[in-house]
Amino acid sequence: MPIPADLQTREQFTAAYDNLSVIADADSVVAALRERSRAFHAAHDCIADVPYGPGPRQVYDWYPARAEDPASAPVLVFIHGGYWQARDKRDFCCVGTGPLAAGLHLVMAEYTLAPQASLPDMVAEIGRLLDGLSTHPVLGGQAGRPRRLVLSGHSAGAHLAAMHRAHAEVAGVLAISGLFDLEPIRRGALNDALGLDPAQVAQCSPQFLVGPGAPTVVAVGGAELSELQRQSREYADALNGAGQITHLLELAGANHLSILAELESREGILLAEALALVERARR
Repeated sequence: MPIPADLQTREQFTAAYDNLSVIADADSVVAALRERSRAFHAAHDCIADVPYGPGPRQVYDWYPARAEDPASAPVLVFIHGGYWQARDKRDFCCVGTGPLAAGLHLVMAEYTLAPQASLPDMVAEIGRLLDGLSTHPVLGGQAGRPRRLVLSGHSAGAHLAAMHRAHAEVAGVLAISGLFDLEPIRRGALNDALGLDPAQVAQCSPQFLVGPGAPTVVAVGGAELSELQRQSREYADALNGAGQITHLLELAGANHLSILAELESREGILLAEALALVERARR
């Protein structure tokens, strides 16, 4: 689908993707998210900063499941947002409250940010992370086992998750408030650090790379920017058009940050979707 005609200038593209601009008292909301995450990390067992590559940010945190049989418990991998150039896995780890309560292992993924890494580099890093997890004692070494890993991400993290729908370890993808066509990003101020060119847009836009892959839930808030809503709808349409198992979930009233409560909460709809992806893979 074409970019809306009313987006023409660099300033218009920049404003169309300024997610925090439509959240009241956004700084306080972000601060509260970080505080909940600090408390979560302090309260839970964690194998911290496990390397999956040689770079300082090529690490992940593993929070083990509180389950009767941890060796067979599902795993939720969460990739944080920040437009590929900000934030840290520990800023968002409170989203693991719901998954841990539901008996899942939690992996909080980190990756190298721009401008130190290009977007193709980041995509490759997440692939390397998944390759490494395939030999993890919880996930690896069981011939014929059902896939138990749900790959989730928020915003830029949803983009990185969508790029790996076809990875052999992935049972399902939960893409929350994601970016799937990078051309609008290339045309605004976000690209100052990313340095996207047309070839990288084509190489790294899930919207144009739809093929066989894991069942995918595309979730977006009804109070998010219209461009985020458009991107989610069009990506879900592309997946459906390719015959892929897809569910578009539009959460009325949720904004770009409050939507994460639906994963953080034990009763949250996004957690329920993640669990349903695991159950589908087990059938």
